[in-house]
Amino acid sequence: MFEQTNNRGFFSAQQGTQDVAVAKSFMSQVFGWMALAMVLTAVTAYWFASSESLMRSLINVETGGMTGLGWFVTLAPIGFVLLMSFGFQRLSPAVLTLLFIAFSVLMGMSLSFILLVYTAASVYKTFAVTAIMFGAMAVTGYTTKTDLTKFGSIMMMGLIGLMVAMLINFFMKSGTMDYIISIIGVLIFTGLTAYDVQRLKRIGAGAGEYGAENTKKLSILGALTLYLDFINLFLFLLRFLGDRK
Repeated sequence: MFEQTNNRGFFSAQQGTQDVAVAKSFMSQVFGWMALAMVLTAVTAYWFASSESLMRSLINVETGGMTGLGWFVTLAPIGFVLLMSFGFQRLSPAVLTLLFIAFSVLMGMSLSFILLVYTAASVYKTFAVTAIMFGAMAVTGYTTKTDLTKFGSIMMMGLIGLMVAMLINFFMKSGTMDYIISIIGVLIFTGLTAYDVQRLKRIGAGAGEYGAENTKKLSILGALTLYLDFINLFLFLLRFLGDRK
């Protein structure tokens, strides 16, 4: 009986070690895909902002409004997110990969407007601050022993409230409300970063049961989630730290 108990403990410890290794491998894939998306977005944004002809394809110089392509690159990323999220079961890893890459490029085209509004120095500064905050919360979410499930639920409810407030302020155009929304936005996406990393770590621990194909798709969707956390945190911080031209 003593020997059986010892064997049980040995196999349990061995399984735990395997789960940790699988989770690390999965998370490395997630952050790898996220890094690729960030590079594609940054390069595309810089490329468009540096080219007058490319910016003219997005902005009507005579009216100051956006062209049809400008509206497309602004709104299309939302459609891509919905398509990748709800089409997870039907889409192959190759198609999901192409959609993720296309989404990253479209986001770069959309974010190129930022470099026309804010000085390059303040954009770089805000990006660095965002990276530090994101990294700190990612490490917290990955290493903490505290279950962040309830905390994540609160953050998600807060996100819904934030979206409603932003929609209302779109018509009210209140500077004070915009400032409050920005503060809340920073807090929500800072918290969501820790929650999402912990959730993805748990998904990664069981990745061996999903099969190679689904694991790859899950890693891409995980990267999409963290990418959105980072970009939204960056945009809300830019409202405080950005210097307008």
